Amino acid sequence: MTTPDELEQRFTLLTAAARYDQLRLRDALAPPADDPEDDDAEPDPDARPLSREEALELLALGEVLVRKASYGRQLTVRTARAAGASWTQIGAALATSKQSAWETHTRWLADQEPDGARS
Repeated sequence: MTTPDELEQRFTLLTAAARYDQLRLRDALAPPADDPEDDDAEPDPDARPLSREEALELLALGEVLVRKASYGRQLTVRTARAAGASWTQIGAALATSKQSAWETHTRWLADQEPDGARS
C-alpha cells in the first residue's frame, strides 16, 4: 500500500500535484460503476475507473500536497519576515489575523526544534 510518507519522498510538490490531477481527472471522467458500457463504443483508456491502489494513491497524494504546501507556506512566512513584512501584512496575505499568523508560525518553529532544545 502507498503511504504519504513514501510518496512524500518520491514526489516534489509539482510532480505530486500533476499525478493527483491525473488520477482525479480520470476518476471524474470514469463512467459510474452501475452503468453498462456501450458495447459498440471504443472505451476511452483515460475514462476507466481507478483501481483500489490508485484510489488509495489519490488519497495519499492529497495528504502529500497538504504537507508540502504547509511546509512551503511556513518557509514563505519566514522569507516575508526576513524581507521586513509585519505580522499584520502576513496575516492579511494569509486571510487571517496577525495574532493567528504569529501563533501558527511560532508554533511551527518550535515544532522544528529538537526535543532537547525546548525549554
